[in-house]
Amino acid sequence: MSDGRTITIIGAGLAGSLLATLLARRGWPVEVFERRGDPRVHGYAGGRSINLALAERGLHALRQAEADPGVMRQAVMMRGRMVHPLHGEPELQRYGRDDSEVIWSINRGELNIVLIEAAEAAGATLHFDRRLEEVDFAAGTMRVLGDGHDQRRGFDTLVGADGAGSTLRAQMMRVNDLGERTEWLDHGYKELEIPPGANGSFRIEPNALHIWPRGHYMCIALPNDERTFTVTLFMPHEGAYPSFATVPDGDAARILFKEQFADAVPLIPRLEDDFEANPTGTLGTLYLDRWHLDGKAVLVGDAAHAMVPFHGQGMNCAFEDCVALADQLRPDADFATAYAAFAAERMPNAAAIQHMALENYIEMRDRVDDRDYRLQRALELLLQERHPGRFVPHYAMVSFMRIPYATALARGEVQRDILQRATDGIETLDAVDWAALDAEIAARLAPLPPVP
Repeated sequence: MSDGRTITIIGAGLAGSLLATLLARRGWPVEVFERRGDPRVHGYAGGRSINLALAERGLHALRQAEADPGVMRQAVMMRGRMVHPLHGEPELQRYGRDDSEVIWSINRGELNIVLIEAAEAAGATLHFDRRLEEVDFAAGTMRVLGDGHDQRRGFDTLVGADGAGSTLRAQMMRVNDLGERTEWLDHGYKELEIPPGANGSFRIEPNALHIWPRGHYMCIALPNDERTFTVTLFMPHEGAYPSFATVPDGDAARILFKEQFADAVPLIPRLEDDFEANPTGTLGTLYLDRWHLDGKAVLVGDAAHAMVPFHGQGMNCAFEDCVALADQLRPDADFATAYAAFAAERMPNAAAIQHMALENYIEMRDRVDDRDYRLQRALELLLQERHPGRFVPHYAMVSFMRIPYATALARGEVQRDILQRATDGIETLDAVDWAALDAEIAARLAPLPPVP
């Protein structure tokens, strides 16, 4: 047991609810304070509603909490990217070798409800409509407001799982400079919807992430279990080429879609209404030099390392945080020691996936329908067969394995150099110098160690 100490989590979103489950299952008394109402009563009132891509890292965390069955009942398999070129027919580019290597589309609100119920079933106490107002770290007290309450409560330690705009992080910054900085992307997003077909079926291929790459901008569509698709248009905020400055309203959006996403127009009957009703979202990367305040507080997930969504790893990374932190918090753990070890393990990996997420935006919007990219992807899959466990595609390392993100980044850069050099100046894989390529791989890439 935990010798009477309680862990107080700020935020009952995805990371907060999962962490509460993991800690309660380990015997910790856990209290969670959430500023929003209970979504099971009031409906989900989250922030960004971009559909989430669940991959192996996130699935592993859900298995630790025994929450995976409830989640997977609502998930839709995505085998790969269905690329819609400006001219020509859509083409499926698989993420992996077969259906054992896929990712899953999941609705954020539905997932949050499953995890809240898991946390309560594990024994955690959740308080909704309770907003953290201020923290006195020296006194070990916090002020919580909401639903007619104004309370000052004591705490043993605090965990901030309250998102990119974390109130706990702001309170920590009043005591110690965390080195906070946010780099905003000069692109934003707008959400639209493809409704079900007349017979209640999916209107386009359901088991894929659809993408319309157009260089400086793109559209994507992810399937939902209600047979809808969440469509997200990503564009620059400003600029002479298509941007939210040059596409300010629904009428302009319809003109853009007719010119650039013609096959999507019949699928989005409320295009103008959705465009004008839904806000233009912002995208940024949050960096911190420090995630914890000795043993008094620690940050996880978006509160520590918010990232752009283009690798679909924000949630998966946050869930890995939860497992790593729970593993450090043994019943007799010293909070300061546990938080320092957690940060030492996770900070380099968070930085790596933040970098890869930014890189993947360029790949998605500009490279997936490029001839050189497709040739290198074909070679990548062949090399995976020729050198199993040694040459592993970058996407597979990130999405289908649990090797550290930092390792995936470092190996991915070596492998990208190998692929570019091997395909430079050739039109087909028949021209590859296989002997030289095999020798280079043996020299530059050691076999991947197993991950427990």
